[in-house]
Amino acid sequence: MLMPADDGNALGDFLRDRRTRLDPVSLGLKAERRRTPGLRREEVAQRSNISPTWYTWLEQGRGGAPSADVLDRLATGLMLTEAEREHLFILAFGHPPETLYRAHHGITPRLQRVLDALPFTPATVRTATWDVIAWNRAATVLLTDYAKLPPEQRNILRLIFCEARVRSAQEDWLGLARYVVASFRADAVRAGASREISRLVAELSAESPEFAQLWREHGVAGQGDGVKRLHHPELGLLELEFSNFAVEGRPDLVMTTYQPAGGEEAARMKAFISDRTGQDD
Repeated sequence: MLMPADDGNALGDFLRDRRTRLDPVSLGLKAERRRTPGLRREEVAQRSNISPTWYTWLEQGRGGAPSADVLDRLATGLMLTEAEREHLFILAFGHPPETLYRAHHGITPRLQRVLDALPFTPATVRTATWDVIAWNRAATVLLTDYAKLPPEQRNILRLIFCEARVRSAQEDWLGLARYVVASFRADAVRAGASREISRLVAELSAESPEFAQLWREHGVAGQGDGVKRLHHPELGLLELEFSNFAVEGRPDLVMTTYQPAGGEEAARMKAFISDRTGQDD
């Protein structure tokens, strides 16, 4: 377990440093001469909805440890990044904050450019609840045209258990389904998405007895690499090696890439994708 740094008042030093880095004018405060840069203590307290006296004591290392709720208010008031918020909790408690899942509906332009830089490698980005929120053209051509699906239907579990087309394309549907359910359970719990899990599990269990049975098995699997055998309507049987990658700064997201297992398959895939995207290299 990580422990707070033993340098006297690391928490207060960190709060003071973040406070001095904020620009009062950009936050709608008066442009006036100040003895020190940044916000005053009472201004941070007001933004964080806590007592000015309590905030002063925190900076001075007095008054005992703050609650998690107070730390969250301070993180908001000081406009901390997610990494800074985590650091704040470690300084106060010796461990990161409890994970709370926050749904996201998109990715950064930079990450989309990473996907697009893989012209012949199908790649997707999914959330902890296995909603696909980004993909590249190769994935559209070879796997699923997610853009044609309503957002609520871009869920991998919904596609596998409720879409006959997707189900029939799998060489080993049951093996894939068992792996997906076990990996989904691990991802969603790790991300703290208990409410989202309950809702999705209830819906899928009502629609698919097979999902309900696999969920009752309580299987858990990691985000490893593996092989997916897929019956493509035009290319025939494809053996694809998939790899999962964590997205830096977004523990709730996973990027998955699919590579052909053999040279002959790679040539067929490249020609097929090139023909439909107009890309040769």
